[in-house]
Amino acid sequence: MIDNELAKGNPERRGDWFQTYTGKEFYILDPRPEDICIEDIAHALSLQCRFNGMISQFYSVAQHSVHVSQLVPREFALWGLMHDAAEAYMGDIVMPLKRSIREIVKPIEMGLMKCVCERFDMEAGWFPMPAVVLGADQRMLLSEARDILGPQTRPWGVKADPVDWTVEPWDAPFAEKAFLLAFDMLGGKR
Repeated sequence: MIDNELAKGNPERRGDWFQTYTGKEFYILDPRPEDICIEDIAHALSLQCRFNGMISQFYSVAQHSVHVSQLVPREFALWGLMHDAAEAYMGDIVMPLKRSIREIVKPIEMGLMKCVCERFDMEAGWFPMPAVVLGADQRMLLSEARDILGPQTRPWGVKADPVDWTVEPWDAPFAEKAFLLAFDMLGGKR
């Protein structure tokens, strides 16, 4: 049985909390930049499967993010890597559901991404996401669908061309290390 008084957490914070990989109390409705940790992001995203797991083999959000960072010009690469960082704290919600509960999800996601931008000194003027990163994200979406999801039952209406190489899934530990390495190489500030 959970002690409801202990589960409430810090009375100075809004909402409930959960424990992160590094042991932080994270308040999803009251995120703060000092609560954001690159190790938590890399670890969580490396264990989250794209497409809600409806694919032929495990393929992580962390690997997806590394690929997006490689498809954009250098000045946008950190944004490409971090574009799904909020999902480390709220999960990778499939787009049809996300659109259906947009009023609930969007403010939470935006609050998380603002904290991520502040925590890692990412260009605030590019918030919510640079167009070039969105384009690379859509290219990877189509590439991943082609290589891991299987034949599309109908066109998705995404106006992008898939990459000209085959997406080969990494295991979670490799994806986590690749994400952290990319973060460091792109000048991310821990």
